[in-house]
Amino acid sequence: MPIKKTNDRIARDPALRESNQYDHLHSEIFNPIEQERLGKALSTAIKTVRTNSKPLTALDYGSGSGNLTRHLIEAGIETVSADISDVFLVLIERNFSQTGLSKVLKVNGEDLSDVANGRFDLVATYSVLHHVLDYLRIVKEMCRVLKPGGVIYIDHEVNESYYDRPKEYVEFLRKARPIINFKRYLRLLFDVKGYKHIFRRIINPRYKKEGDIHVWPDDHIEWDKIEQLLIAEGLEIILKQDYLLYKNYYDVDVYNEYKDKCADERLLIARKQ
Repeated sequence: MPIKKTNDRIARDPALRESNQYDHLHSEIFNPIEQERLGKALSTAIKTVRTNSKPLTALDYGSGSGNLTRHLIEAGIETVSADISDVFLVLIERNFSQTGLSKVLKVNGEDLSDVANGRFDLVATYSVLHHVLDYLRIVKEMCRVLKPGGVIYIDHEVNESYYDRPKEYVEFLRKARPIINFKRYLRLLFDVKGYKHIFRRIINPRYKKEGDIHVWPDDHIEWDKIEQLLIAEGLEIILKQDYLLYKNYYDVDVYNEYKDKCADERLLIARKQ
């Protein structure tokens, strides 16, 4: 299923839309620990911008329900939220238009052809590139629409150790995850629509209900190629940071014990020269 259709279907559900339960579906993102980390990381990126523009303008590429958008607007940045889903864009307008700092942009998932060169001071994307078939083309487009002195922020994409499964990471997962996740099993048991996804997964082990997504050892984000592209486009790597993603079903004490010992996600900040 294409990612646009999936996102539209999820966001269109009135129960999800009205009660913000969409965010609850992604508790690995919308939890206090991850949101605090994200806020600090974005603050670091904003401080490294050298365009001398006031106010700053940002592109939130693959905005979804507005995770990055909210942080950027709270920082006083004029933000264009770009997504392939019309329903998400309506949601963004409803939630943020009153700030006077929010605009939306419908994108095609292939390029940023409707955006002029050097349009933004900051281009940010979070948990998006693995949904894009030609993600290197999108990164190149991000470079194009960035002002000199502007910053690209790429976050929440798995790093190599996620696939390599080093000893410490395997140990962490064994200790941190519940042996039996009753809530998850009950949710799956009564999710009638979910059975069709199980059936599809049996037919195709690589099926994901999220749509087009790179999550397999031989088909995933290649960070070295992203860095090479950024450097070729005249950007300097400011920060490359691996971190351990917190999920709300983890034992928080175990997480705190292992968060400096292993990592499964990467943050990359680069500035255009």
